[in-house]
Amino acid sequence: MEGRLRFLLAKIVLLALASSFVFCYDPSPLQDYCVAVDDINGVFVNGKFCKDQKRVTANDFYTSDLNVPGNTSTGPGSTITAVTVERMPGLNTLGVGIARIDFAPGGQVPPHTHPRASEILLVIKGKLFVGFVSLNEYNYTLFTKVLYPGDVFVSPKGLIQFHANIGKTNAVVIAAAGSQEPGRIVIGDAVFGSNPLIDPNVLAKAFALNLNKVKYLQAVFSSQDDIRD
Repeated sequence: MEGRLRFLLAKIVLLALASSFVFCYDPSPLQDYCVAVDDINGVFVNGKFCKDQKRVTANDFYTSDLNVPGNTSTGPGSTITAVTVERMPGLNTLGVGIARIDFAPGGQVPPHTHPRASEILLVIKGKLFVGFVSLNEYNYTLFTKVLYPGDVFVSPKGLIQFHANIGKTNAVVIAAAGSQEPGRIVIGDAVFGSNPLIDPNVLAKAFALNLNKVKYLQAVFSSQDDIRD
């Protein structure tokens, strides 16, 4: 009986070690970059195939797309132009991201979270009111600032944040993140516009709202286009 117990314990230890090897990552990559390419040959990294190193050029690490202002005439009065791997293939696997956010007067990026990265903002033009909310163990503390050109503000990973143009002119912000795809969850869209919709009775109780009000909000949010960062 004791021998069988030792064998079982050894087996569990070996499985645990094997699992740690599977889920850990190499902090020192064996290649400097993996320029994404629409090819089915070569090395497959981070959901993309790597371009042949001999064919990589400086243009793979370059884009001028952020020179173009976004259309702010629809939605919440803001447009996010993100530099994706499709726009800049050399971005793949580098762990950083950047975007331009244009705001009309009164425009905003509604409350949202980035589940995979912190975000840092640099105001280029305009007057912005920005902030984020801490976790429940810190009493949901709200941190806010009014930003002007040249000002910088950072929001921690995963926390609810927002940006609003409180000036009388258009505003422009450059947003950088510690991930090539930080992800984005817009709170209103996720809660009231999920697919399929959350049972309105659940939301009515959770938010202390009238059932008809919840159904109205679901109708509004489920019909809106998703705003992506």
